Amino acid sequence: MSGENNMINLLYCGNSKVFDGIVTSLLSILKRSKNDCYRIYLYTMELTRIKKDYTPVSDELIAFLNEMVKEFNPDNEVIKIDVTSLYEKEFKGCPNEGAYCSPYTLIRLFADEVEGMPDKLLYLDTDIMFNRDIHLLYDQDISGYEYAAARDHYGKYLLNPNYINAGVLLFNMKKCKETGLFVKARTLIQKKKLTFADQDAIYKSTTRKKMLPQRFNDQKFLHKHTVVRHFSKRLFYLPYPHIENIKQYHVEKVHQKFGYHQFDDIYVIYSVYKHRYEGALHGER
Repeated sequence: MSGENNMINLLYCGNSKVFDGIVTSLLSILKRSKNDCYRIYLYTMELTRIKKDYTPVSDELIAFLNEMVKEFNPDNEVIKIDVTSLYEKEFKGCPNEGAYCSPYTLIRLFADEVEGMPDKLLYLDTDIMFNRDIHLLYDQDISGYEYAAARDHYGKYLLNPNYINAGVLLFNMKKCKETGLFVKARTLIQKKKLTFADQDAIYKSTTRKKMLPQRFNDQKFLHKHTVVRHFSKRLFYLPYPHIENIKQYHVEKVHQKFGYHQFDDIYVIYSVYKHRYEGALHGER
């Protein structure tokens, strides 16, 4: 294993339907960044008591993801961590189980309870693509801060100028444990119904955060200087005001609605891996 100082530690969370998001997101990092060593943690859980398709990421998918990332660097690694027991202990029946987003968004709040997590950890939603080198984000100095984050595109106007979007969070885990950030956030989730659940809980529990320019989590536009394009829900005004939830793996809509072709090289590779994965699944039947 390469030295820990050269390791980039990533965290994703999701269920069995996470394939397209994880693969496209990881490929964007691997193709747009230096060939460093990546350790990718994937939190998952079984929650079929709420919804039948809330099933954990399979070991077969983890094996496939490991094979994929190791083709870029043999020291890369994907680690599956099942947090079902933590979720049921902390959040079962809480006011935010039926939040606007799935319960899987809440499980990043267990990062301080999972043993062996690194001191520096970059949490990413599965609907993001890197447009530039990950080092521009990961190398940010967050000593003295709990985390670094960019503003929420709509929240900065509607809620607070420094309201953050929790889809991209660069955590200083040591500092978070000192201040009790995650403990406080989990307590809020347990006791109070929050409009934006995990995002509100993190924001309200923060002692000190580093605000990053919008280009580190751009939820509406893709500029040349954009580092991270976050494909979250977006308001469109034409032909009438409406909200669409176009993800980066909805390739035709990305081309037609956004007019983006900056990720086409990644889409070519993605289609190859998708075909390979689906072929392997078919072969197992």
